[in-house]
Amino acid sequence: MKWIRRMLLIGITAVILAIGWPHLDRLKPAAAFAWRSVSSGEFLKPGPVIQGEAAVLVNGETGELLFSKRASERMYPASTTKVMTALIALERLKPEDRITVGDEVSLRTPGESSAGLTAGQKLTLRDLIAAMMLPSGNDAARTVAVHVARKSCGAKLKTREAMNCFAKLMNERAKQLGADDSHFVNPHGLHDPDHYSTARDLAIIAMKAMEQPEFRRIVAEPEHRVAGSAGTGSAVSSSGSPAPQRYTNRNLLVQPSGGYYFQGANGVKTGFTDEAGYCLVASAQRGGTQLISVVLRSTQSEVWTDSTALLTYGFGKSS
Repeated sequence: MKWIRRMLLIGITAVILAIGWPHLDRLKPAAAFAWRSVSSGEFLKPGPVIQGEAAVLVNGETGELLFSKRASERMYPASTTKVMTALIALERLKPEDRITVGDEVSLRTPGESSAGLTAGQKLTLRDLIAAMMLPSGNDAARTVAVHVARKSCGAKLKTREAMNCFAKLMNERAKQLGADDSHFVNPHGLHDPDHYSTARDLAIIAMKAMEQPEFRRIVAEPEHRVAGSAGTGSAVSSSGSPAPQRYTNRNLLVQPSGGYYFQGANGVKTGFTDEAGYCLVASAQRGGTQLISVVLRSTQSEVWTDSTALLTYGFGKSS
């Protein structure tokens, strides 16, 4: 086993020398996955049995690889896509920016997840990200994407043009982060054959998103309350004013009353389509250790047990 590790270390060193040190920044945190796992011998150690088709576990601060299963194989990410959507929005806008919901909400697909937004509503970016991340509102993802695109690519863009512009921003950001096996065509993750990622790439994106304080706060919430905002078809309270909205987090790891609650869980995003299966990007912190796990193409129940097994394994190694 030692000679295998020695040869892998030599190979990685050769790659570093070939590309040159100035390019290493682009490889972080991706480079940390390979270097630390090989140099520490972690790739030789058995981990938990994971039922999902692909999975990865990393230290959320350093990028150290703790577990990997088909982590570089392209899979459909479903709504875990929204982690990238939220990251781009928070990097380009302020959480308190007020955004008006537009005609993009009419692009709904029957049966898709929705936050119940209506045209004309005005919400902060903070509340829209909560609407996108907790109940997995595709409508909120579209509203965020269109607003960011018009700020970045041109205020007069039509809705479809803005959506296409935002997809380009997503792909550009993925390349910058070293998530090279990802390609996005929409901000929400509804199935498209050309919309894919990997467990490894999703971990890289989640690590970056968790650096955003507002993102960390939102995805850790069991629920998020939003003051009422008038819009076409908005619900009203008994007093006649717009009714407040409550968004419940679908991530059962952060729900204290749920059967899958995990102590220390603080994010991140669920996902499901028929083609993607059940997906979960999860994070948890205990003491000074932050972990991020990704499980792709699992089942409705095993996505939770897979994620719990990964996080438990990771904290066991760090204790």
